[in-house]
Amino acid sequence: MCGISGIFDTRDRSRIDHALLRRMTDSIAHRGPDGDGYHLAPGIGLGHRRLAIIDLVSGDQPIYNEDGSVAVVFNGEIYNFPALMAELEARGHRFSTRSDTETIVHAWEEWGEACVERLRGMFAFALWDERAQALFLARDRLGKKPLYYTLLPDGLFAFGSELKSLLVHANLPREIDASAVEDYFAYGYVPDPKVIYRGVHKLPPASTLCLRRGTGAGLPAPRTYWRVRFDAAAGGDEAALGAELIDRLREAVDIRRISDVPIGAFLSGGVDSSAVVALMSGLSPDPVNTFSISFKQRAFDESAYAAAHAERYGTRHFVRQVDADEFDLVDRLATIYDEPFGDSSAIPTYRVSAIARERVTVALSGDGGDEFLAGYRRYPWHVAEERVRRAMPAGPRRALFGLLGRAYPKLDWAPRRLRAKSTFQELALDTVAGYFASVSKLNDQMRADLYSDGFKRELGGYHAVELLEAAFRSADSDIPLLQAQHADVGTWLAGGILVKVDRASMANSLETRAPLLDHAFVEWTATLPPALKLNGRSGKYLFKRALEPYVSADILYRPKMGFSVPLAKWFRGPLRQRLRAATASPALRETGIFDMDVLSSLADQHIAGRRDHSAALWSVLMFESFLRQVHGVDAPAPVDATRAASVG
Repeated sequence: MCGISGIFDTRDRSRIDHALLRRMTDSIAHRGPDGDGYHLAPGIGLGHRRLAIIDLVSGDQPIYNEDGSVAVVFNGEIYNFPALMAELEARGHRFSTRSDTETIVHAWEEWGEACVERLRGMFAFALWDERAQALFLARDRLGKKPLYYTLLPDGLFAFGSELKSLLVHANLPREIDASAVEDYFAYGYVPDPKVIYRGVHKLPPASTLCLRRGTGAGLPAPRTYWRVRFDAAAGGDEAALGAELIDRLREAVDIRRISDVPIGAFLSGGVDSSAVVALMSGLSPDPVNTFSISFKQRAFDESAYAAAHAERYGTRHFVRQVDADEFDLVDRLATIYDEPFGDSSAIPTYRVSAIARERVTVALSGDGGDEFLAGYRRYPWHVAEERVRRAMPAGPRRALFGLLGRAYPKLDWAPRRLRAKSTFQELALDTVAGYFASVSKLNDQMRADLYSDGFKRELGGYHAVELLEAAFRSADSDIPLLQAQHADVGTWLAGGILVKVDRASMANSLETRAPLLDHAFVEWTATLPPALKLNGRSGKYLFKRALEPYVSADILYRPKMGFSVPLAKWFRGPLRQRLRAATASPALRETGIFDMDVLSSLADQHIAGRRDHSAALWSVLMFESFLRQVHGVDAPAPVDATRAASVG
């Protein structure tokens, strides 16, 4: 696992400023504390920070082909590299290392842009082909590894693993994108390919971008090379499919055990991480290292389940408690994520990564199970609501449930089954708008109240639901569950879950690997019949049944808790003053985005216990921290991005 950066002169072969490239690369040193490397030639510069995992001796980057005409910098792991290496050697390619990185160089020589289709793993890489004068960027199928890029006003193309690599450029435009702000307050993250700044982009998952010098102004569109299809095509009885699921997952776990450094696993006490630890333990001759956090608040604490599972498999288990006064991360999160990021579970994710890094360099996680195996609690609600929508004509349905939604009291404190107001309101909407309402951090009315009149005009009619509308349109099925899964994979998984885990772990120089997101495994799980994923109101049905020999019923069949923190109590207690300061912040006022009186009212209502606005207020807190720590005067001082050369 590493960090990459680079500069490409799209117009001619001017010299690249080595000091600038080094500054870009050093800004992500946390992603690779074991060393750095550079490739510099007229008009091109590649930078790399290394976290040594495989081939510790000869795996330094950039890595080249036999004559040095092709160079690559790479972030990630290619799990099928031994087989690829053997195939490429049989085709006449000569390897100078035993590193997975070198397979990318020779795969490019052999298959060109289609090389990515041969790679099984997680990756973001940049490859320079001197003969073709081409820069080729690629990102893995599900977007586990990030890649940001921009075309600067002077014709320089810059890229990096994190936005902070680009922020060192003095001439990078830093105009906040109004539509990205709308997306952030709706979803809690800025979705791909948007970035909080106009003119900066994320390379989407399963995409490549190829630039050739002198091909004209502007950038080519990224090319998509893969997509998962949810189509319920898998056949076989339940027992056979369950056995196949375990076999496929075991293989995905096994190939992620390849490492020349210590390895372990996160263990939350939930179904997915418990499954990974169980299968990992069965494959390892030595006890597995497992890592958990605990909370004093019992409603958020799963540590007892994690401890019981660790004892069952004899793991070396390490636990640390997150106390209610551990808020030093509030401002730190802004500099970790670079963009506003509103998922408060970033705090425990960062903490468990820090614990793991004390003993290992690689940790397996359970990410992906909820999306592909239907574990989210919103899925049964969506399926039930769709049954009603499809049974009633739109006009009468909107009238009836609109009236009920207005009449029913708002019970934020109650269990979902008693919060009928939200359900009635969603049933009055169409499919996508209803699902949007269920996943929104701030609903339509709250965002409308929060935004100033000037900012609403700046949005020009844009609404964050457009993201989900596109996702639902591109689904391969009209089955409600499969449509929702498809939408979540293309939005929340890539833009929220994987961003959270990547930045939190890499801030601690820890590599995470997700067997449940192995692309071969997810291609298969996407074809499972909906009833084997969501059986009545029971999510992950087949997965849980197949895991019964490996994971206790107490873990498999208890109510889902999620990896969250007690925000509502924190904002009424130790974070109360921090919240007051944020909602009255000059940084927020100066943007012109917000109605400051509404912000103050939200804080007052929450602190007084009249309403639970914790999710909305956390989003505001993180946006304010971004403005101060990244966008404002506290941002790292940029360096001159001129082409004045220090190296040819």
